[in-house]
Amino acid sequence: MSMPNIAAQTLQRQILSGTYRSGEMLPSQRELAESMGISRASLREALSMLEALGFIRSVPGKGTLVAERQDARVTPPQVQMGADGEAGNAGNAVSALDLAAIFQLRYTLESAAAALAARHITPHATPRLWGVQARFEDALKNLDLVSASHADLEFHQLVAELSGNGAFTQVVRQFEQPISHSLRVPFADRERIWAPAIEHRAIAAAISAGDVEGARHAMQAHLANAAARVGLVFTPP
Repeated sequence: MSMPNIAAQTLQRQILSGTYRSGEMLPSQRELAESMGISRASLREALSMLEALGFIRSVPGKGTLVAERQDARVTPPQVQMGADGEAGNAGNAVSALDLAAIFQLRYTLESAAAALAARHITPHATPRLWGVQARFEDALKNLDLVSASHADLEFHQLVAELSGNGAFTQVVRQFEQPISHSLRVPFADRERIWAPAIEHRAIAAAISAGDVEGARHAMQAHLANAAARVGLVFTPP
């Protein structure tokens, strides 16, 4: 697990345990980075994860606030992309990928990948798919949304891999940062954090059964529902 993920998990535990309480400001980034023994860049990435997951929110001119549990994200932040394709701060970004555009891309790509995965599924691959799903659900049971979002990404990357089309896998890897962001944002709605897992089960079941159209439709429904959970509407291709 990367340093930003470890830092995000540490802060997540501290928020859930009450070390940092709802409505309180976190220490400055300098203080947090020094206390955790990590770079400011790693800390910023960790904070970005936690903000997408709804644990914290930025207050302009003040710092970072621990969000109230009932806070719902009305307008998800855009993913700022630097010239090298990596997620970065708005100040040094050369472009921004709109979240609805990301969902539209995923709808096109991942529904085809799911259909191909169902066509090519093997007895060896099926346990891998359900193993990732089990880790996803275990993380949700513990409200470990950092690990849950990581398993969520792993599930979608595995579906692309199981398609047998290396280009699909490469595109999903290339867009890992914006895809990861689009996976995290729906978790800010705590009342529906289990919805992605339930939808994943339908995808995994269809792929495991070799149901090509069932897998395609299950993935399309999952992505349309995920977008709707954050108040987004996109036009299916």
